[in-house]
Amino acid sequence: MSQKPQLNFWQIWNMSFGFLGIQFGFALQNSNVSRIFQTLGAEIDDIAILWIAAPLTGFLVQPIVGDLSDNTWNKYGRRRPYFTIGAILTTLAIFVMPNSPTLWIAAGMLWIMDASINISMEPFRAFVGDMLPEEQTTKAFAMQSFFIGVGGVVASSLPWLMTNWLDVSNTAAEGVVPPSVLYSFYIGGTILFLAVMWTVYSTKEYSPEQLKEYNDAEEEKLNQDFSNFDEHKSSSEFRKMGLFWIVLGAIFTFILQSQSLAKELYILSLGIIVFGFLLIIAAALNTKGKTNNGFYQILEDLFHMPTTMKQLGLAQFLTWFSLFTMWIYTTAAVADYHYGTRDATSALYNDAADWVGILFATYSGFAALAAFTIPVFAKKTSRKFAHLVNLSLGGIGLISFVFIKDPVFLIIPMIGIGIAWASILSLPYSILIAAVPPRKIGVYMGIFNFFIVLPQILAATILGLLMRTVFNDEPINAIIFAGICFIASGLLMLRVQDVEDRKTSQ
Repeated sequence: MSQKPQLNFWQIWNMSFGFLGIQFGFALQNSNVSRIFQTLGAEIDDIAILWIAAPLTGFLVQPIVGDLSDNTWNKYGRRRPYFTIGAILTTLAIFVMPNSPTLWIAAGMLWIMDASINISMEPFRAFVGDMLPEEQTTKAFAMQSFFIGVGGVVASSLPWLMTNWLDVSNTAAEGVVPPSVLYSFYIGGTILFLAVMWTVYSTKEYSPEQLKEYNDAEEEKLNQDFSNFDEHKSSSEFRKMGLFWIVLGAIFTFILQSQSLAKELYILSLGIIVFGFLLIIAAALNTKGKTNNGFYQILEDLFHMPTTMKQLGLAQFLTWFSLFTMWIYTTAAVADYHYGTRDATSALYNDAADWVGILFATYSGFAALAAFTIPVFAKKTSRKFAHLVNLSLGGIGLISFVFIKDPVFLIIPMIGIGIAWASILSLPYSILIAAVPPRKIGVYMGIFNFFIVLPQILAATILGLLMRTVFNDEPINAIIFAGICFIASGLLMLRVQDVEDRKTSQ
């Protein structure tokens, strides 16, 4: 059997270039959406729940798109049609987002924008597994990290650049998004579309016949038995699991109601009940023999996750809980703790928000630089140890916010955060690819996204409560908490069984 050919530097560059555009969308979202929400009247302890749209869309869209792209082939390719559709929809959403007239329309636009980004992003992850042999995947994900870093630098700093270089106002009337943010979104949407289209037109995908031959050879080379991925659970197993989750969700909902707990927690309890009903539907489909559909296959694949993926998932859970906390509260924390204001209409607050954009740009810049060194460090040690070190550096950086009084010196913690970000975007995915069947890379990349969006959903539902009851309504305390979660997630990496470790021991 033939092996996938190794691609040269420029081929990997071209297939990864679209991530520059995708990161423009994410960076504009992460560094400006909380600002837009507060501009439109959101209170600090309401920001988290407004962000619920972003993880929910990823939760729904990524596994569906992953399964669809695994089973797609037309004259435009396998993954590239999804790159294109996602880029068009995201660009339109980015243009509309800063023009939202009300808070709830802004929240709805965040939903649409995040769903559209996910349509492009998930197939980009699977694209690496399609096109490259396993030994080149770390380099490819590092290249994606580089473009994510570069995109983050430019996109996050755009409002600041608009104000300080082009003299575009960073303030506006109450309830109106400043022109500097508005124009930044227009520029970012245009760059996103052009960058993704570069990958679409510069990279040719393998034919289904070639890919099957390469995947069969890859499975043999990995020396792993993937036969259990084709097994099916019985109808009774799905039914029992479904009833368990429905009862658990009902009990949780009853407790919330009887104790008059925070309304945000109903999202969790109702989500548990919905998951139970999905399993009941899967049981009915199994009974009728209607298992050849994406809905059923995604649930089947969910319950066939390899051990490595489960172990990685736990670490990912804490990692992304930390990231989501950072993205939600950094603007509020810096404005309050370092600039001394919570008035979203004031020039001082908008100066703080612009500076947060520069901080986010800085960590993205360090991530771009770290992307070239992480594969070397991982090769000399191990992927999971390298990830532990990198996440710890990020955690220390976040915790140090409380010790730094001058906002200018917040640039220093961005070094560690940038290294952690580059590692998050590369090492877990290179470990994952070797643990799942090549023919199911798309759907498992989508399912792996559960460990990214579930902590974000949890964060969106409980951070407002934590802000009121634990963090004393001080957003800087949320940043410290995020740093602790970073370090804990790094320690969990020590439990992960990496195929690379098995190769070393043989």
